[in-house]
Amino acid sequence: MTRRLIAVVVIFGFLSAPGQFYAAAAGKQVVIAHAAMNARVAPLWVARERGFFAKYGVEADTIFVRGAPTLVAAMQSNEIDVGYTGGTAVVGAVANGADLKVLSAFTNRITYDLMVKPGIKRPEDLRGKIFGIQSIGGTVWMGAILALEHLKLDAERDKINIIAVGDQNVLAQALETGTIDATVLDGVQSRRLNALGFPTLADLNKANLPILSSGFVMREPNLQKNPQLAENLMKAVIEGAAFSLSMSQKPSTLKILQKYLRITEKDAEEGYRDLVSGTDKKPYAAPAGVTNVVRLMKRSNPKVEKVKPEQLIDDRILKKLDQSGFIDEVLAKYGVK
Repeated sequence: MTRRLIAVVVIFGFLSAPGQFYAAAAGKQVVIAHAAMNARVAPLWVARERGFFAKYGVEADTIFVRGAPTLVAAMQSNEIDVGYTGGTAVVGAVANGADLKVLSAFTNRITYDLMVKPGIKRPEDLRGKIFGIQSIGGTVWMGAILALEHLKLDAERDKINIIAVGDQNVLAQALETGTIDATVLDGVQSRRLNALGFPTLADLNKANLPILSSGFVMREPNLQKNPQLAENLMKAVIEGAAFSLSMSQKPSTLKILQKYLRITEKDAEEGYRDLVSGTDKKPYAAPAGVTNVVRLMKRSNPKVEKVKPEQLIDDRILKKLDQSGFIDEVLAKYGVK
């Protein structure tokens, strides 16, 4: 059954995103999966492309799985060894008994821009308007709710109609055509719309709204069985992040973004800006990010309230690497300050 599950995951991912699927090669020992397709996945792709996994003695490959819940289900069946994913699906799975641990997180805050149609100038102008998100309960939805909270708004009280529209590309198109009045977008999309006259009501990256995102996730039994493997994998991705953030290595990183995202050099430049602004140099998972995920998710799933940050986060390996000087040495090697 487990092999059938991963086959379904692989086939579904391939059919859902032609040209954006990177299957694990036969015989590879470790499969690392990600459910996002944006520039902030670069540390993982760089680790693969630059041979950092092999450098630290690991045979690893990466796959794209459309949908974090599918990714987490495959992890539970041991068909995927490591998840590079956000906190929503992980928290939901742990609330239902999954034995997952977050070892680190390269993004611990909302990095979207709150974009609105022309004519909306103040937060109160959003009252009675349509706010587009990707899916109810997902990371974009959480970004929207946190953005409204930041602006002292409440969707129910202020009669803001939150509707599921689609991914970032679809949301940008919906705002551009007037189907929705507001949404939260990555910088790649928001800067393009801004140039067309669509206002940025709030730069949420500057607001520092905590949320667990881009986490490095493993099953606890696998972590206990082979902590050295987990350490070597983390070394590779930490070096991948340092390489990604290095200005001297920027041309190589841009090429990797173009390859994996199937975008132009100009769009890769835009994505690179999001990568730099949204990636933490020392990827400690922030407890406040878990708390926010739990707080928002419990509206529709009361069981998640039992998930505590100290239960979900296991940063012992990261602390070991930090205290040994490894992270500082890698950052210094690539000139990242």
